[in-house]
Amino acid sequence: MLEHHYLTTLFEPKSVAVIGASDRENSVGAVLFKNILESGYKGRLYPINTGHPTVQGVPAYKSIEEISARVELAVVVTRPQTVPRLIEQCGRSGVKNAIVITSGFAEAGHSGAALERKMMEIARSYGVRLLGPNCLGIIRPNLGLNATFASVHAHVGNLALVAQSGAICSAVLDWASSNHIGFSSVISLGGTADVDFGEILDYLIYDNHTHYILLYVEGIRDARRFMSALRSAARIKPIVLLKAGRHAGGLAAVETHSGMAGGSDIVFDAAVRRAGVVRVKNIGHLFYA
Repeated sequence: MLEHHYLTTLFEPKSVAVIGASDRENSVGAVLFKNILESGYKGRLYPINTGHPTVQGVPAYKSIEEISARVELAVVVTRPQTVPRLIEQCGRSGVKNAIVITSGFAEAGHSGAALERKMMEIARSYGVRLLGPNCLGIIRPNLGLNATFASVHAHVGNLALVAQSGAICSAVLDWASSNHIGFSSVISLGGTADVDFGEILDYLIYDNHTHYILLYVEGIRDARRFMSALRSAARIKPIVLLKAGRHAGGLAAVETHSGMAGGSDIVFDAAVRRAGVVRVKNIGHLFYA
């Protein structure tokens, strides 16, 4: 465990609360909570559900504020309009990390962007770090933690996959499972309203379970920090990168999914080459890298 890194409790939590955990078959809250239960997570697990005393056989709480013990990570799978209030409850309860699975923020237009700004204002006021929104979640196989709604579980390995697209994470997991390839981490960034590639790369540099890093990039919010972290990480661990938006159609798709512009591909290509990163052109090359 990286006790000295400020993202340790996000990626190595000793306790997890799932806000919106459910018994409703095939709902995101039900699938995600079941994945954590079945992945063998050894930490404390708290389902939050306002309408049921138990979720999948586990005693539930109506609010995260009812939990007397310390919660290191909250996973939010409720309607977008409820998320700012729930992040505020997390902040008041001393929860410093949250994964927002919920979609309907900047990628959904002006009203969603306003909701995202409100969420981030509240999070910053309480010092809560957010992964997402509109993301698949995270998998840490060595911890037995699968906090995603993916249909495939990851094997233990030394490869870290960091992607803005949940669909790409799912596709790589499907391929890796049938080819017996394991992971140290699978991290879905989604809309990157807060935690971005740069900070995650900084964490992975020091993660002893990670020997290689795969990146799927749609757009970068903080280019300076990203390039600094990329150069540092590439000196220590091999990095293979696939970027969406090489062409006009791809750029439009990027903006629809993440709510950010993809940027100039020529400039990006030159920058990553200087950083010592291997860039591949398509998902097939990423699979086989």
